Amino acid sequence: MSNLVSVPKNGSLSNNNSNTNFPSVSNWLEDIFNRDLPSVLTSNFNTGLSLPKVNIKDTADAFLIEMAVPGFKKSDFNIDLDNEVLSISTETKEENEQKEDNYTRREFGYASFKRTFNLPETVDDEKINANYKEGILSILLPKKEEAKQKPIRSIKIS
Repeated sequence: MSNLVSVPKNGSLSNNNSNTNFPSVSNWLEDIFNRDLPSVLTSNFNTGLSLPKVNIKDTADAFLIEMAVPGFKKSDFNIDLDNEVLSISTETKEENEQKEDNYTRREFGYASFKRTFNLPETVDDEKINANYKEGILSILLPKKEEAKQKPIRSIKIS
């Protein structure tokens, strides 16, 4: 709520004057419930990472997952394959401490995400590889030979 209002000593929130800066109770409640609740609750906190955006390409020979995750190192990622479920996750912690004559300021942050993908049976899981370059994590999921698209061929009629 952007307006500051002094509440009378009796605790009443009714609008007895014509001051248009004073929100009515119904407007105030509507404002609260029509907001994006997570942003209201976390607007003053370090919320860490949001879920990274992903592009998935299906080509004749492979699937390619591209994930936008700038600011990381290759060693920050965990990529696991368990029962045809590919999991990509990261976890970062940061701590800063600043000491002056009469105060100490300490800040810390934590951020993590995990994305999972159910892989089709057509993926050759022995040949999966990953690459991280310029903020893009790319994971190549080659298809099994029998699942690859065959080129179009003409069949002659006898």
